[in-house]
Amino acid sequence: MYCVEIAHPGGPDVLHLTERPDPEPARGEVLIQVEAAGVNRPDVMQRRGLYPPPPGASDIPGLEVAGTVVRLGEGVTQWRKGDAVCALVAGGGYASLCVAPAPQCLPMPTGLDAVTAAAIPETFFTVWTNVFDRGRLRAGESALFHGGSGGIGTTAIQLAAARGARVFATAGSDEKCRACESLGAERGINYRTTDFVEAIQSVTGGTGVDLILDIMGGSYTPRNLAALAVDGRLVQIGLQGDGSSVTVDLWRIMSRRLTLTGSTLRARTVAEKGDIAAALHAEVWPLIEQGKVKPLVQRTFPLGEASAAHALLESSAHVGKLVLVT
Repeated sequence: MYCVEIAHPGGPDVLHLTERPDPEPARGEVLIQVEAAGVNRPDVMQRRGLYPPPPGASDIPGLEVAGTVVRLGEGVTQWRKGDAVCALVAGGGYASLCVAPAPQCLPMPTGLDAVTAAAIPETFFTVWTNVFDRGRLRAGESALFHGGSGGIGTTAIQLAAARGARVFATAGSDEKCRACESLGAERGINYRTTDFVEAIQSVTGGTGVDLILDIMGGSYTPRNLAALAVDGRLVQIGLQGDGSSVTVDLWRIMSRRLTLTGSTLRARTVAEKGDIAAALHAEVWPLIEQGKVKPLVQRTFPLGEASAAHALLESSAHVGKLVLVT
C-alpha cells in the first residue's frame, strides 16, 4: 500500500509518501480501501511529536477515512465486502489501505461522496460526545463554540442549530465570522477585535451561555467561566492556547453551579467509540441525509501532498475541513 509516514518530529516537510506491506484486519476489524482521509489538528500534533498514537495503533497519521470494505476480520458480521463506509481510526488513515474496528465504521451517508464522508468521523464523534453527551446541550439552550470556522466548529454550529440551540461562535476574522453565521450561528465574534465575554453578556442580556466548547485552554478558561450562565458547562477538548495549567475562581464555580469537564477521543475504547457511532447513526445521519447538516470541505490534496495540507491547516487560512484523496 501507499502511505504517508512521519520521518521524525518536525514541520510539514517531515511527511513522506512511501510504500508498506498491506495491513491485515485483526479480529473485529475490517480492511478499507481508502478513497479519502480527513486532516485534523491531532495529526499536526502527532507530526510534531506531541501526540503519540496509543499502544497498538498505527504510527501512520490520520484519524478518519472513507472508502470501501475489501476484507473482513474474524468475527465481523455487520459489514460485507463492497460496503461503502466512513470510519474513525486511532491512526493509519493517511494510506491507500486502512484497518478499522468494525464498531467504529458507519455507512457512507446517502448522497455524500467519499471526500465529504471522510470529513465526518473525527469531528462528528468529537462534537457529539462532548456537546450533546458530556455537555448535555438541549434544544432551547445556548452555546458558544471557539474556533467556529474550523472542522470542529463548523460541525458543532450546524449540529447545535439543527437540534434547536441558540449558537454563537468565535473566529479570527470578520470573513470567518460571516461563514459561521451562514452555518447557523446567531453571531460570529471576531476574537481579534472583540472581547467574547462582553459580546456574550451583551447578546444574552447578561445571563451568559449554557455551554462552551473550548479548544484553547490557558487564559481562555477564566474568561469562559465568566461567560457561562448559572448551571453552565465548560467542556475542554483542546489546548491550542497558552497552557494547560490555569488559576480559576472556585467561588464563581460554586456560586453559579458551573461544571468544568473535558475529554479526549483517540485513547477511548472501541466499545466507547462504538456507542458514539451508534448514537450518530440514530441521531445525526438523518440530518445529514436530509441535507440539514453537511461536512464543510474547503480543499482536497493528493495523498502525496499531505505536507501542503498540514501547512494550510497550521496557517488557519481555511474554513471547514481539508481532505487527502488517494
